[in-house]
Amino acid sequence: MKEYVMGQIEELFPNNNLEEIGIDHPIFSQEYKFPQGLPKIHEHDGNRPQAFGIFENNRLILLLTLESDLGDGWEDSAVHNDSEEIRTNALQMGANIISYVFKN
Repeated sequence: MKEYVMGQIEELFPNNNLEEIGIDHPIFSQEYKFPQGLPKIHEHDGNRPQAFGIFENNRLILLLTLESDLGDGWEDSAVHNDSEEIRTNALQMGANIISYVFKN
């Protein structure tokens, strides 16, 4: 799926490159603080979670997360048997994303 999504992003934004978003980006400190950056929500293959973005005029206009799967943490806890801490991290990061969109 990653290759498909990356191909579509390149097609939609031919003049922009995905850039890894540093842990100092405001999206990680809106309402909730994530000093290590994107939280790990679902284990796929042992890689660290990463956030990538496309920026236009220094504004984040597209967010792509890898090795995190925030949506898993947003689902009913019985679906993935996530701990309360993982679900909370997923929900708080989601709140940060929404907050960033409206504040920036």
